[in-house]
Amino acid sequence: MRQWKIENWMQNAINCQYEIWQEIIANGQYTKYGKLWDVENIKTIAEFQQQVPIATYEQLQPYIAQMMEGEENILWNTPIEWFAKSSGTTDAKSKFIPVSWESLKENHFLASKDVLSIYYNQHPNSDLLTGKGLTIGGSHQTYALNDGIQLGDVSAVVMQNGPFWSQWLRTPSLDIALMSEWEAKLQKMVETTIHEDVTSLAGVPTWVLVLLKKILAHTGKQNIKQVWPNLELYFHGGVNFVPYKQQFEQLIGAPINYLEIYNASEGFFAAQNNPNETDLLLFTQHGIFYEFVAVEDLHLPHPTTYTLANVSLDTNYAILITTFGGLWRYVIGDTVKFTSLQPFKIKITGRTKHFINAFGEELMVDNADEALTKACAITNAAIADYTAAPVYFGNNTNGAHEWAIAFTTPPNDFELFCTTLDQTLQNINSDYEAKRYKDIALGKPIIHQIPEQIFDKWLSQKNKLGGQNKIPRLSNNRIVLEEVLGLV
Repeated sequence: MRQWKIENWMQNAINCQYEIWQEIIANGQYTKYGKLWDVENIKTIAEFQQQVPIATYEQLQPYIAQMMEGEENILWNTPIEWFAKSSGTTDAKSKFIPVSWESLKENHFLASKDVLSIYYNQHPNSDLLTGKGLTIGGSHQTYALNDGIQLGDVSAVVMQNGPFWSQWLRTPSLDIALMSEWEAKLQKMVETTIHEDVTSLAGVPTWVLVLLKKILAHTGKQNIKQVWPNLELYFHGGVNFVPYKQQFEQLIGAPINYLEIYNASEGFFAAQNNPNETDLLLFTQHGIFYEFVAVEDLHLPHPTTYTLANVSLDTNYAILITTFGGLWRYVIGDTVKFTSLQPFKIKITGRTKHFINAFGEELMVDNADEALTKACAITNAAIADYTAAPVYFGNNTNGAHEWAIAFTTPPNDFELFCTTLDQTLQNINSDYEAKRYKDIALGKPIIHQIPEQIFDKWLSQKNKLGGQNKIPRLSNNRIVLEEVLGLV
């Protein structure tokens, strides 16, 4: 890891951030977007913050569409041939994040190496690299409107573009890892990886659990350590791991190490550098310039933004990133708090909107509202309010989403309402669709019809009845839902 032994972590990180910002400005001045905002004449970070607007995906999407059609020098000044496909946009089923060679090399690859360095610093006698790492990643495809453009889950983009030697350390082979048909892919992974010396696992907990259960069913073994005796590490991230850890320990059958990473389509941001602490070390030298906005100010036309030089502890911030791939002051949608400034360490506190992301499905309120609107239209129903939460995996059961809905006009066909809600969510959210595929990870939604006054009663108990107070529509834990259902 570069310069990590320098004593003044804070100043080193701030200096590195400034150098990254300078490089982005130097490259961005030649792009269509850079010319629009006169990046060429920006001399300071303060001018950058004043001149270049904060951007959501919807605001950058027209430029990204031009890049996908093959136009160059739009958001970044080197050719972009890969786009990381993810979910979570307001008005599109998927979003497509440009991935340049510079962002692969300076962010994804470098961060991956540094995570290995972190682990070996913690476990100097590890045999991790004597075996293979099993990663459950996504698939990739060629863009239908331009065969020079490749689309894929960020893990697929990284695997496709990794150095040749990285294939020696990974299982399964690329032809299996990049299969698009999930059921066939999982079966192939079972059949091939049980013969490998797997020392590490990586992937969203939902899919890893599915794979481990299939492996035990296929082999007849009592636990995973009987299949892979040298398994020592699971890299996890993307969703809260706490509800899953006990299941992993039971399935694996012996203690292993767990290391949380913060890796998304937009970039590789942080990793757990102390196994006894849950906060994450922010990667400040990895091709991303960070800014932070107090969550309560994000809705303002021109909110104050902070760099690492002036963030504070224990403030809930929304993250903005400017990258080597052409994202400019981009709102990634995550919220964090700093737990340390020396070095910079964070904990993820949530999203800028209510959401459910217990299984990697990234279900946002706008997705839920759209699906409920369609279900109501088809069944002549009307909704007063709702809340939803995850049902976590049990030993013999899949996960699900559980809803409590107060109808002012009940649906004329409740089963059709439930089916329409589920199908519409799959149509508008590709990550939810993937988790619902053949009920492998997520089962059908569980929906309760409750009296409208129950929500008022809950708000009253919280001293939030009236004014602008509302029931949380989506929660990533079951606290609100269980409190509501307990009042029925």
